[in-house]
Formats: sequence, C-alpha cells, structure tokens
Amino acid sequence: MEWKENGLIFTSRIGTPLEPDNLRRSWYPLRKRLGLEIRFHDLRHSAVSLLLDLGAPPHIVRQIAGHSDIGVTMKIYAHASLDEQRKALGKPGDTLT
Repeated sequence: MEWKENGLIFTSRIGTPLEPDNLRRSWYPLRKRLGLEIRFHDLRHSAVSLLLDLGAPPHIVRQIAGHSDIGVTMKIYAHASLDEQRKALGKPGDTLT
C-alpha cells in the first residue's frame, strides 16, 4: 500500500490516522520494550505542558489538546516555570527602583 501523508505524529503503517484503541494497544508493548513506566496519557500531558512552557498561545494549546474550555487547559496544564516565577517576582522591584 502507498503512504498517505497526513502530517500526523502517530500513524498506521501507511500514514493514516490510528484508531485510539489501536494506539493504546501499540503503546504498551513499545513501553515495555523501552523500559518506560509511563502511561500514554503522560505523553499528552508532557506535550501540552511543553507547548505552554515554550510560549505557545494558550488558545492554540487548548485546541490541540481538544479541551472545550481554556480554563481546563490553564488549570490542569499551566505550571509556571521557575524562571517565569523569578521574572514575575522581579517586576515589583524593577518598578520601585
């Protein structure tokens, strides 16, 4: 069969979208072979957190994650990095000096 380009990360052997159940079934043998102790959902959480940490607009990340409300995205995934926290805490000092 000929490869069908869809711009997807996880595909069937011919490039078509995977059925969710097939993706999960494929994940467990791969995880075991690699010696990983993470769930497939953990990959999703990591990807969304990374996008937010890299400065992707939250409304775009919400669409990628498939959340119906941006509040869900921000409540669950928006973890301010230590650098962001330091920068925010420095702002009042910058203003007062």
